[in-house]
Amino acid sequence: MSPRGEVETGVVSEQRLRDPSPPPDGLPRGVLRSETLIVLALSLGASGVSALISFIGSLTRPGSLKEQAATLNGSYAPGRPWLDLSWQLFGIATALVPVVLVAHLLMREGPGARGLRAIGFDRTRPWSDLGRGALVAAGIGSAGLAFYLAARASGFNLTVVPESLPEVWWKYPVLILSAVQNSVLEEVVVVGYLLRRLGQLGWSPMAALVASSVLRGSYHLYQGIGGFIGNMVMGVVFVLLYRRWGRVGPLVAAHALLDIVAFVGYGLLAGKVGWLPTV
Repeated sequence: MSPRGEVETGVVSEQRLRDPSPPPDGLPRGVLRSETLIVLALSLGASGVSALISFIGSLTRPGSLKEQAATLNGSYAPGRPWLDLSWQLFGIATALVPVVLVAHLLMREGPGARGLRAIGFDRTRPWSDLGRGALVAAGIGSAGLAFYLAARASGFNLTVVPESLPEVWWKYPVLILSAVQNSVLEEVVVVGYLLRRLGQLGWSPMAALVASSVLRGSYHLYQGIGGFIGNMVMGVVFVLLYRRWGRVGPLVAAHALLDIVAFVGYGLLAGKVGWLPTV
């Protein structure tokens, strides 16, 4: 599906959903298909395979899933804060390379190519994107936390540890940068880019929605079945919102806010409130 931004009475027209963008000038469908697979293999597709292997390891390890931990932001060099900081920043920067690749590929779409602006990732509507993102985050955040707690209590999820960084001056800035990196990578690749390319390859809107949502769930499988299902549902919501707004900007804002609250909130509250599971 091509995110061109045509909106009629607040809803994307039916014509837009049924008439995806043609392949970019000079790029046959076979090239687009290979390009898409390469982007996924270098980013979140590979993460999905890694998460599956990790989940199999958790299932075959002695003890229940909720007795095991899935740490999202851990130390790379315990006891060596400056080296640890270097690794943290290196990891955040290199994780964004697929976004740069996507920007380059979108600029090759022929005359009038707009790069990441074509999927609504730009600075033309910052306050609108932030406002919409905050509303989405508020709605998803409380429901997501309740679902996680229920899934863990039922034995379908590992105990998610959003951060286990040492108490150093750079801890919270790094957690915020990590949250922003996650949101940019996932929403640009899994929503904006993937839906655009699948539409150009002739996929139906429903098939593209399923592919995007299952991919999002797959690379969260390391957290357990709850992480897979919860993020797949979130993926459906994000695809529908993207089709309505024609922009990934609000989704990036929503995802960043969700992760910032999770990472920073855990760092501040872990061990101090009874309802927050810890290992």
